[in-house]
Amino acid sequence: MTDVTTVRLPLFPLNSVLFPGLVLPLNVFEERYRAMMRDLLKASPDDPSGPDTDPTEPSTSDEPRQFVVVAIRDGHEVAPSASGMPDAITTKEAGSGPAAGFGDDPITSFHAVGCVADAATIRERADGSYEVLATGTRRVKLHSVDASGPYLTAEVEELPEEDGEEAGALAEGVLRAFRSYQKRLAGARERSLTTGAELPDEPSVVSYLVAAAAVLDVPTKQHLLQAEDVASRLREELTLLRAETAIIRHLPSLPATDLTRQSTSLN
Repeated sequence: MTDVTTVRLPLFPLNSVLFPGLVLPLNVFEERYRAMMRDLLKASPDDPSGPDTDPTEPSTSDEPRQFVVVAIRDGHEVAPSASGMPDAITTKEAGSGPAAGFGDDPITSFHAVGCVADAATIRERADGSYEVLATGTRRVKLHSVDASGPYLTAEVEELPEEDGEEAGALAEGVLRAFRSYQKRLAGARERSLTTGAELPDEPSVVSYLVAAAAVLDVPTKQHLLQAEDVASRLREELTLLRAETAIIRHLPSLPATDLTRQSTSLN
């Protein structure tokens, strides 16, 4: 029997799916996630900030500052807390603590597979909230969730990233379908989505880029994140892109998210 190697990392639930290689901007204002950012900053021995550093400047570090982003299956991304909240609901009325909004057994509120994020840049605002720029690095499976500290932590196992059969050929087909999808989507919005940047050709990178950029709901994106291997993910994407392109062709006024932009996630 093979031993499973796990690590414990801070857990950041969102109403969205993060993929390896993708950039995630975060607006951190809840106290539980502020505490997480403070601990990540403390754990960065190479952080160049010091007593003479401008506090408005972002903190960067060569050391990984990692936490797990997991998509919420059943619960609320933002829960009222004592400070920093943009609404008038009190902590007493809505509950507080690291598991607020996620029920008595938080792990049941989350999808089983998430993505480790590396917070390369963290900037504290004057009001104590944070602007964070993180990048997805690798997929992990959640084994347990601990709510005993100031924020949720999870015991996670890294998932292997295998190409599977015909990944290279499938990636080429997905790129062709994605370009057609982009053109149709641009036509539906009467604007160009062309950035001039070359699309990658590495199968795993293609699979994650397309999964992140396509206008799909969270369950579908989560299904792609959890794919057994790269080839399986690419096959699913090829089917989805062809179907979505056909829909857009018949509904030219279909509203869609701008693929060239990614909004900041609220915690």
